Amino acid sequence: MRSFLITWLSACLMLPVAAVQAKEADSARTAAPAHAKSSSRTVASTSYRVQHVYVPAHPQKGVKSQTRFNRQHAAVKESTKVVNRAINVLGTPYRWGGTTPKKGFDCSGLVNYAYRDVKNLDLPRTSRELARVKGLKVERKNLKPGDLVFFKINGRGIDHVAIYLGHDRFIHAPRRGENVRIDHLSKPYWQKRFASAKRVLPQTIASSETARTRPATSRKS
Repeated sequence: MRSFLITWLSACLMLPVAAVQAKEADSARTAAPAHAKSSSRTVASTSYRVQHVYVPAHPQKGVKSQTRFNRQHAAVKESTKVVNRAINVLGTPYRWGGTTPKKGFDCSGLVNYAYRDVKNLDLPRTSRELARVKGLKVERKNLKPGDLVFFKINGRGIDHVAIYLGHDRFIHAPRRGENVRIDHLSKPYWQKRFASAKRVLPQTIASSETARTRPATSRKS
């Protein structure tokens, strides 16, 4: 079951990167023929052939596109690592204050364990503190794998945290007497108690901010 989930999630996480690659390849194919046609007219009066190499009209745009792709790829790699680490401890018993597979996990202990190897990220220990940590607030419709999801179980402020996996699923350590498991945000119980979500992975935040600040393409009237 774990191996199936890891394979499934890895495939889902790579979709954004594949989409960027396909888009850039399509742009290159569209631009190249136009350039070749123009070049053929220029050398029509000569008796020899010249091998043309396509050079982007705006090389700076190509650099920005590559930078954006690199950030997206790094974000996917980082979030996949966190998600896989959490999935590998599915079934571990809940234990208040627990932070390891051997001793068990509480909800924030699972988060700290999954994020432990992420560079330049120091997470606090409780769900309430995690909700206040520096990061990018995310609407539910914009959730990405690796984002933190917060709940108000008892109605007295945030008291539960989980890791979003993608496709409406999240992994968490529910409560005493239960094990680390995967649940669905669309279930009425969790919909009612959903409080907020936050993006804390450094690479994922960088990728999101790049997308948000990307200048809009001007249109000629």
